[in-house]
Amino acid sequence: MSSREEAKNSFSLLVICSALALILWFIPLGWILTYPFRMFVTLIHEGGHAAAALISLGSVHRIYLDWHGNGITEYSGGIGMLVSSAGYLGATLYGAALLLLLRKAERARPLAIATAALVLLETILLGSNIVIWVAGLGVGLMLLAVGMMAPRRVAHFFMSFLAIQAILNALYDLSALLYLSVADSNRLTDARNMAAATSNILPATFWALAWGGVAIGILAYTLMIYYKSLVGSRPSTQLAVNYPDLLNDHTLEASSHTSK
Repeated sequence: MSSREEAKNSFSLLVICSALALILWFIPLGWILTYPFRMFVTLIHEGGHAAAALISLGSVHRIYLDWHGNGITEYSGGIGMLVSSAGYLGATLYGAALLLLLRKAERARPLAIATAALVLLETILLGSNIVIWVAGLGVGLMLLAVGMMAPRRVAHFFMSFLAIQAILNALYDLSALLYLSVADSNRLTDARNMAAATSNILPATFWALAWGGVAIGILAYTLMIYYKSLVGSRPSTQLAVNYPDLLNDHTLEASSHTSK
């Protein structure tokens, strides 16, 4: 199967996953089925904070979650503005990366195992309350089972649904952040931390809008790359020339002129 055909099949699967995700959001008790994915996005969000702190030479002390899907990452040192930005944007980037990588179905199981490893490491090394232990171990082991035991088609569907959920939840969280920044600018959020880092010259609302714009840009760029893989490169039209035959023709023509 060509890369273009694989991309088309994966795109069809994404359309199904997107429709299913939207249906589950609007039906009663649908949130129960998507709750593990909600907790997964929170784990990726807090993992983004932790990774940014470590990359900027800071230290991460612990991560807390609550049953509503909220989280707190305690850290010291590092670049505060980078750490604050890495939560929402990290979740968006992770979902976008999954979308692109899953254009090939054979990558689904390795991606599930790699994602499971990240979630389990975050939980074991940094988890500090019962919620993150239950959520992290549950989600991590579920991903590990998908990666090791599920048929390829099932793994592809599951990881595609996970990617869609990651992006949808990240965008929803950014809209909730914007609302909180406008309605209660003193509430402790990542955007409020950014406002404090800039001495409130740039308010929390600005950062919520800025992150939302970047997230939409990431999604648009991802879809553009996906579209190009669906369309494929157009074959170039070239004139086919048989050089040996052409050389022979010129030789015969020269011989005929000589004989005259």
